[in-house]
Amino acid sequence: MTDTSLPPAIVDAASGLTYRALPRRGTQPASALLLLLHGVGGNELQLHGLAPLLDERLQIVLLRAPLLFGPQQYGWFQVSFGTNGPSINAQQAEASRRQLIALCHSLQAQYGLDAAHTVLAGFSQGGIMSAGVALTAPGSVAGFGLLSGRILPEIAANIGDKSELVELSAFISHGEYDDKLPISWAERAAAWLGELGVPHQLRRYPAGHQLSADMAQDFAAWLAAGSWLAD
Repeated sequence: MTDTSLPPAIVDAASGLTYRALPRRGTQPASALLLLLHGVGGNELQLHGLAPLLDERLQIVLLRAPLLFGPQQYGWFQVSFGTNGPSINAQQAEASRRQLIALCHSLQAQYGLDAAHTVLAGFSQGGIMSAGVALTAPGSVAGFGLLSGRILPEIAANIGDKSELVELSAFISHGEYDDKLPISWAERAAAWLGELGVPHQLRRYPAGHQLSADMAQDFAAWLAAGSWLAD
């Protein structure tokens, strides 16, 4: 059965990606666009529970990854974990990155909100893709949230110009007991952002590979204070 309480799933013609645009609580036009990306094996509803915590000036769009891994289970790229850490399908990650950039531009045109009023954020693999898009196409977004994720070393050759990177803002949250992506990945991400000149926050939590209540509250506060909501 179809859950009629949910907004419909829409396929974007420009990118081929599927998304759901959540109804807004506010009565005024949206001030900013927030695209939320799920983790591997999830779907676009994985981060639906964040919506009540977030500023009502945001137009929230839930994205579905393009690769089907099982019933209602999707991913942005295939990944395996070994003794040397995660190993990814770089071609899939690159294809998803390009699709996400196209979708950003498509939704910005649809809602009349430019890059200065657009944020990408995601959990785990969704955060990885959010960081990848922001750092390689910094003119497409104003900020990104890396929630229990990492920055792919594979994007190094495509990193944008520092003159644009310094205009970004990033939020990193990570569990100190994460057994999927150890906290060291968040520390590496923060160090890399520092080298690139990207303003950022790194928050550590007594949690595993999850999006805890404290993480969600801090992420919501970071979003509400961002330049993207300025008139």
